[in-house]
Amino acid sequence: MSDYQHEVAELERESATAARLFDVRRIIGGLFVVYGVIVTIAGVMATDADLKKAQNININLWTGLGMLALGLFFLVWMKLRPAVPPTAEELADGSGGGGGEG
Repeated sequence: MSDYQHEVAELERESATAARLFDVRRIIGGLFVVYGVIVTIAGVMATDADLKKAQNININLWTGLGMLALGLFFLVWMKLRPAVPPTAEELADGSGGGGGEG
């Protein structure tokens, strides 16, 4: 019985790790941060001709900063409210954290 309990505890730890690893907020946040850095650099390096095309608004800079802010928001949100997989009892009950019966 002790081996079984140890195996169940190990599977729960692996499940929690997988839930954090494949959290969609990590993927979205990471992509927005990477693209935000690229677009912000393009905005910093904008020439006068580029600014003239956009009516003297550095759209790459503002869009890049917005993307950075959104990406950082997702990553901070993920850090403050990590994903918690359902427990074995919740899975056995059939609730699965779905929010109720229906």
